[in-house]
Amino acid sequence: MSGFLNILKPPGMSSHDVVGYVRRVLHTKKVGHAGTLDPAAAGVLPVAVGTATRLIEYLEITDKTYRAEIRLGITTDSGDDTGKILTSRTDWSEFDRSAIEAALAGFRGNIRQTPPAHSAIKINGQRACDLLRAGKDVEVPSREVTIYRLDLLAHSHDRLLIDCDCSKGTYIRSLCQDIGAALGVPATMAFLLRRRVGDFSVENALTLEELSAAGAEALLPADENLSSMQRFDLNPKREKAFCNGLSSTVRNFTAETESLRVYADGHFIGIARYDKDKEEILPVKVIGR
Repeated sequence: MSGFLNILKPPGMSSHDVVGYVRRVLHTKKVGHAGTLDPAAAGVLPVAVGTATRLIEYLEITDKTYRAEIRLGITTDSGDDTGKILTSRTDWSEFDRSAIEAALAGFRGNIRQTPPAHSAIKINGQRACDLLRAGKDVEVPSREVTIYRLDLLAHSHDRLLIDCDCSKGTYIRSLCQDIGAALGVPATMAFLLRRRVGDFSVENALTLEELSAAGAEALLPADENLSSMQRFDLNPKREKAFCNGLSSTVRNFTAETESLRVYADGHFIGIARYDKDKEEILPVKVIGR
């Protein structure tokens, strides 16, 4: 049993809770997830089962789409409305759409942001949130991320609803706070829905109840959501060599992506990279049939 599940994580469950649920439904221990969602958040959570767990890293680097509600007037220590309120204000005039759009324009493209200390980001090998719980001071370094699309869907006096397409490593809680700062008011994230992770979309996601009913039949092929990688069809005579970790000479080939999906006789067998100088396909992750 191997493949991926497109799970619709409900609010109130951690990503680890969902993994535990999948283990119980499918009666298997080898289960993992790509891209942690906070317990209060909802949306797409890709879950890998069996040998497909070896491909999780390729899903974690894909682009994502979020819908977020921003609450104006407060900041919290966690960056969302589940945290302790640090600042509070009510003395601002309602922003018109043009003012909000002007603020959002500054966050499209490549930006720098500082992830929240209440996060799973690692500092010297330890998660920032664990360091906070231990009473230690945490200083999270800023990072560059890319916002491909940032749309205002609705707004009121103290709420903004946005849609965002972004690169890996983007923290929407930080984005919400920074948008508030650009408007000159405190802000925090009130709700988050992850609508897409790579090829996984919320429209096709399964609720936990639907997973329980479908069982293993809900599993998607391991390669079905790796479309960002170029496909490479290996000479079937080299399949055994590939699965044993051996390279294969390939002449006159142009690799368009760093990682390649490799097939033999139409069957997905793993991930490879192409060494242009040696003209060789080199196995990186062997899945086999």
